[in-house]
Amino acid sequence: MSSVAAAPEPALYLGLISGTSADGIDAALVRFADEGAAPACELVVAHTFPWRADLRTALIALGQGGDAASLDELGRLDAQTGHAFADAALQLLTNAQLPRSAVRAIGSHGQTIRHRPHIVPPFTWQLGDGNVIAERTGIDTVADFRRRDVAAGGHGAPLMPAFHAALLHSAEEDRAVLNLGGIGNFTLLPRQGDVRGFDTGPANALLDAWCERHTGKAFDAAGGYAASGGVDTALLARLLDDAWFALPPPKSTGREQFHLAWLEACLHDSPLAAEDVQATLLELTVVTVTEALMATQPGTRRVLVCGGGVHNRALMARLDDCLPGVVVESTAAHGLDPDYVEAMGFAWLARETLAGRPGNLPSVTGAKGPRVLGVVYPG
Repeated sequence: MSSVAAAPEPALYLGLISGTSADGIDAALVRFADEGAAPACELVVAHTFPWRADLRTALIALGQGGDAASLDELGRLDAQTGHAFADAALQLLTNAQLPRSAVRAIGSHGQTIRHRPHIVPPFTWQLGDGNVIAERTGIDTVADFRRRDVAAGGHGAPLMPAFHAALLHSAEEDRAVLNLGGIGNFTLLPRQGDVRGFDTGPANALLDAWCERHTGKAFDAAGGYAASGGVDTALLARLLDDAWFALPPPKSTGREQFHLAWLEACLHDSPLAAEDVQATLLELTVVTVTEALMATQPGTRRVLVCGGGVHNRALMARLDDCLPGVVVESTAAHGLDPDYVEAMGFAWLARETLAGRPGNLPSVTGAKGPRVLGVVYPG
């Protein structure tokens, strides 16, 4: 009597990322089905692990343009960040009651401390030594995803559009995926034609930083603080006058461009109430997002929002107001937890790297061509 071998269990991949806001390490364990099978991507378990306060302070200082005091300090931060990411991966597996052997690979974005795609030569830099993660976990680890794209003439960002296209494209309507993280960015998914994507400007990084300075709270829960103030049109005009907003795609940015010192320079010692500044920062995000969308894909019928900004009701309401005729909704409506889309995306990118498939989209980043991204550190 012959027997038919059971189909192999779809592999698990673990994605790790700390975004521009550096508000924690997002860890997501993802199960991918075979090509063409459904569901294509299943979130098994996810969690956000807080940074140790002193390490977060040092990373934010570097990210917004500060310099390390020494090479010793920079090397130590790289190792400490790697250990923090390894801790997150191991704790997530403990939470899920799964052995390390269940995970095919880890995809770790790291923590961006500098992103300079416009200088000569361009570079981007993420801390979080992949050697440490692989050694601590015993799991094959893919890290350093962005620099190959930059070496090929691209911006190294955004990298999520390929993942968004794989899971959220529709042949029925033009869509856009809006990630409202520390920086806002779009993935444009037309019914037909090339996928495009680019950063739009500041989002949570400035909103959170201003809120924390003036209220002591790490973020503006539901946007209530911004809603308590009023938009100052003169300040908004000065903020929008920054030359970066006029750059055509491909474009990307980070905390080194948009930070509190940049905001303070635009305030001109104006005697504005703190809540009015918060309201103006929220409006800055709305204006830059909506203008960018109308300039690049005016036929968009649905905007799928992910990232921390999806929980800011004031921000979501303003986006809805400013995009009449467009459905603005969370990626949750399409099966993707908005808090962990990026972590899931880096799990997916690790899978693509191990399969020898390109992870970048030249139509998004401006690279010379498709490239397999990342460095593999065997576990």
